[in-house]
Amino acid sequence: MRRMLTLAVRKRSTGKAQALRAKGVLPAVIYGRSETSTPIEVNLKDFDKLFKAAGESTVIELSGLGEPKQALIHDIDMDPVTGALRHADFYVIEKGQKVTVSVPLSFVGVSAAVKDLGGILVKVMHELEIEVDPSELPHEIEVDISALATLDSQVKIADLTLPKSAVLQLDGDELVAMIDTAKDEPEEPAAPVDLSAIETSVERGKKEEEEAPVEEA
Repeated sequence: MRRMLTLAVRKRSTGKAQALRAKGVLPAVIYGRSETSTPIEVNLKDFDKLFKAAGESTVIELSGLGEPKQALIHDIDMDPVTGALRHADFYVIEKGQKVTVSVPLSFVGVSAAVKDLGGILVKVMHELEIEVDPSELPHEIEVDISALATLDSQVKIADLTLPKSAVLQLDGDELVAMIDTAKDEPEEPAAPVDLSAIETSVERGKKEEEEAPVEEA
């Protein structure tokens, strides 16, 4: 069983958010179905490291507020110019409560249809929404594309390996990945050239000379 990631937090002290960030502290808030919304703060470097490992689809454990709390990073706010973290929201999960999360798909393996037959891999989905027990929430869901051996092969949701407690939000027949083939565009035949309509410069000059009025001396 994978060890749960932990993050130390504390109730937010007074002070402006900008001043906190200048000290290496990230302003944040926790809330949940049975959790009162509470402003907190966390070490910015610690959060950045954890977020890169966990993302928004991994349950983490928050310590420092009494009993440890299981939570998801529900939302983050980043500076649109610098990309610096400005704020984070943590959704605390009630004991026994399932969570609904969009989990990213990870495409693994080698497709014989692509490697040997010249097919094109089409990723119809890039994430899958599931309802699942927090203890079984995967960081990602693997899609084995080695099953795509022929040009008409497909991978459907029903072909994926999911946690036992997972409840799908989509039908199992929904496509996850498939093989497409490159189609050559048919060349349009060139329009026939009417040679009789072509007048050379020599012919045009001769015609103009014949039609020019003759000046009398």
